[in-house]
Amino acid sequence: MAVSLREYRARIKSTESMKKITRAMELIAASRIIKAQQRAQAAAPYARELTRAVSAVATFSNVDHPLTTEPENPRRAAILVVTSDRGLAGAYSSSVLKESERLAEKLRDEGKQVLTYIAGRKGEAYFRFRNRPVVQAWTGFSDQPSYDVAAEIGETLIAAFLAEEGGEGVDVDEVHVVYTRFVSMLTQEPTAVRLLPLEVVEGTEPPAEGELLPLYEFEPSAEAVLDGLLPQYVQSRIFFCLLQAAASELAARQKAMKSATDNADELIKKYRRIANQARQAGITQEISEIVGGVNALADATAASD
Repeated sequence: MAVSLREYRARIKSTESMKKITRAMELIAASRIIKAQQRAQAAAPYARELTRAVSAVATFSNVDHPLTTEPENPRRAAILVVTSDRGLAGAYSSSVLKESERLAEKLRDEGKQVLTYIAGRKGEAYFRFRNRPVVQAWTGFSDQPSYDVAAEIGETLIAAFLAEEGGEGVDVDEVHVVYTRFVSMLTQEPTAVRLLPLEVVEGTEPPAEGELLPLYEFEPSAEAVLDGLLPQYVQSRIFFCLLQAAASELAARQKAMKSATDNADELIKKYRRIANQARQAGITQEISEIVGGVNALADATAASD
């Protein structure tokens, strides 16, 4: 019983140590998620106005730009999968990976070859472990993404989309992004969106009575304006996806660490109850042995008399 009691005490001590770690990670995630939400909210006005500008140029210029032109026979599609760099975030990475697998299967059913781009070490490890090819991966920024990383990813995907068939590098006809959309602290939804070719239309409804249609004048030309706006638009959308994924990752990690802390509390209570039972059983056994020894000594004394 003494050995068993020592074992349970050691388990209680180790569980308390794990509880301190999970509690600390929960508090860190809770403090960072507020900053992540603020960054996403701060980036929203710029993304909204940039979307309006791109929509206006694409709608009223009547210019066929390579980034807005639908290919006749799309054969290859690129998927950017946004995962986390670290674990201990529950089903965050696995959910977005499942969504990417569903999208890839859908694209293959349409007769398209799928090329995979990864953001986050978890996604890279997932594909590398299964010996699946990855065109390019970016890691080390999942919980605090920067616009420079989004610009680098955007330039890579745009270059692949604009590459000519049979030329140097990778050429694709479509670009999709799979990320986790932050809905609330309790809900994060894996989402797949098509990034290229762009689908931006400001509106085709006739104006209401008394409403005037805007008149646009492009300097130096509509083509030049689109050449400047569209790459920024793509990069801003990727940056927005990274910010949403960062907030979702921190929310998932906070929820997972809170669950782990609560489970540690329950486990400690269970071990303490078992340890108390073992201690009481040991005391009862010792009392029984003492009483049995006293009775045996009394019987021996009475027999000798």
